[in-house]
Amino acid sequence: MDRFLETFFNPVVMAKYTPDIIAGIWVTLQIASAVIVAGILAGLALACLRSYGVKTLNFFIICYADIFRALPPLVVILILYFGFPSIGIQLSGPMVLFLVLAATLSAFAEEIFWAGFSSVEKGQWEAGIATGLGFTRTLAYVALPQAVRLAIPPLVNRVLAITKMTALGSAIGVSEILSSATTAQSFSGSATPLTMSVVAYLVIFLPMVVFARWLESRTAWKKR
Repeated sequence: MDRFLETFFNPVVMAKYTPDIIAGIWVTLQIASAVIVAGILAGLALACLRSYGVKTLNFFIICYADIFRALPPLVVILILYFGFPSIGIQLSGPMVLFLVLAATLSAFAEEIFWAGFSSVEKGQWEAGIATGLGFTRTLAYVALPQAVRLAIPPLVNRVLAITKMTALGSAIGVSEILSSATTAQSFSGSATPLTMSVVAYLVIFLPMVVFARWLESRTAWKKR
């Protein structure tokens, strides 16, 4: 038992590397917040554009969504960070992580919002247009509120899954939680920093898990 505590909960190591882990938490929160805002807004914008039914535009939107939902984010991160400098494009680690995760989230968000738009009955679209709102205002005032309401539970779960991928930043030197913990572990020779990273991730993401479960239960209650 003493050996276990010394390995995973060494108080001296904790005291020494807590500032590094806190700095990693701050970086993780900054990137995750930016990814959430950019990814959701971009996904919603793409779904709205898709609703206009322009075939050429929809083709590119669907291709974009399918590609970024299919590609492992780590592969794209490595290509942007290590490959792009060869063609004269140099991006920082945090920027690469943000771009890839935001693009991935926007692809999933577009499909989620599009499913919400598709669930709106055709008669509601026709009624809105017939009353003089036109397609754009019918989209904004009739379809959009319903689509957003339906999209919230699956979107929260997808946001949770993708924002946890900020840990992939450790592969390109982004000083987020996992990178800070592994660096501290290599210097200290102790697994305690890794334990601290687990605690840090729980502090950040466990409330999001609880919130997602609450939303699911609320949605299920409304359907009964």
